[in-house]
Amino acid sequence: MMKIREESLTSQTRCLSLVGQTACLSFRPYRRPGAMELQDDVTDAELAVLQALWEHQPATIRQITEAVYHDAADAKYATVQKLLERLEEKGHVRRDRRQHAHLFSARTSREVLVGRRLRAMAEELTGGLMAPLLSHLVRAEALTAEERRELRELIDGQERKKGKR
Repeated sequence: MMKIREESLTSQTRCLSLVGQTACLSFRPYRRPGAMELQDDVTDAELAVLQALWEHQPATIRQITEAVYHDAADAKYATVQKLLERLEEKGHVRRDRRQHAHLFSARTSREVLVGRRLRAMAEELTGGLMAPLLSHLVRAEALTAEERRELRELIDGQERKKGKR
């Protein structure tokens, strides 16, 4: 019987075939105990629709299509319509059906989605630890004096909240 070392399998490995036998694997990145599981994340195409809504909402499908695709063809209109349906199913978008042309608004804020994505990245890359991720961002990016002041205020505010508990 042939043995396969576990570390040789990656997230890209779905099924492995060995002389007449196939074993399918599911890969999950390391999650520290108690880490939150993200649900209903958005695709890049859905994110483009949400960004258009964050800038101008409420909006019709036509308005969103024009914001996302500058040459708003019928095929692109249908694509945006499908993306909105998916976002509505996931709970990220609200539809107002009171008018003939339905109006759409984002239910998920930019801040909430950014937080989810950063948390997912931290879970995947650093086992859920935020400090390595934040340290890298601070070191790699040239922060303005205003950005450094805002960051200090945010950290000081978090420390004050912890002190009150």
